Amino acid sequence: MNAPKKTVEQPASFEFNAENKERAKKIVAKYPAGRQKSAVMPLLDLAQRQHNGWLPRAAMDYVGAMLDMAPIRVYEVASFYTMYNLAPVGKHHVQVCTTTPCWVRNSDAVVEACRKTLGIDVGETTADGKFTLSEAECLGACVNAPMMQIGDDYYEDLDAATTQRVLEAFKRGETPKPGPQNGRSTSEPMGGRKTLLAKSGGG
Repeated sequence: MNAPKKTVEQPASFEFNAENKERAKKIVAKYPAGRQKSAVMPLLDLAQRQHNGWLPRAAMDYVGAMLDMAPIRVYEVASFYTMYNLAPVGKHHVQVCTTTPCWVRNSDAVVEACRKTLGIDVGETTADGKFTLSEAECLGACVNAPMMQIGDDYYEDLDAATTQRVLEAFKRGETPKPGPQNGRSTSEPMGGRKTLLAKSGGG
């Protein structure tokens, strides 16, 4: 059973630092006149990265003010998309895809390996604040199922053993190589290509 959710302590204010203010200006400038509100998603991502991986209400209000958006419109975006975290997460946010293609390829074993290795359940954070475990909807790497996302990286073609190996590396302070964990290259068939092996004989 998950532990009771703690009340999230919201900061009184938020403001982009000097570097992110410049980034925000460049992001907004990409959109045509009258369409600046379309920058809400990348600006929320920028705010989340600045604020230790989660979005407090003050950050959402700040982004809304920048784009002349009603706060509720920003909250709607932030609460709809799962890449935005509305509560603090660990240093390493482990998101395991459990949508149908990954489930068929035994994502249950990946989730269970995460539970055992990290000592937490889905929706929880380790006592040292280093790991948060979450389930995610389709992350778009179905051909390499099952997979999980940690930070900005995908770890694919997992089983219980490789999941544990990846997490143990993070626990040691290492950053394991992302991508397939079973030896295959990108999304090629195991053992390499099976077609288009001969060179063209045309002149």
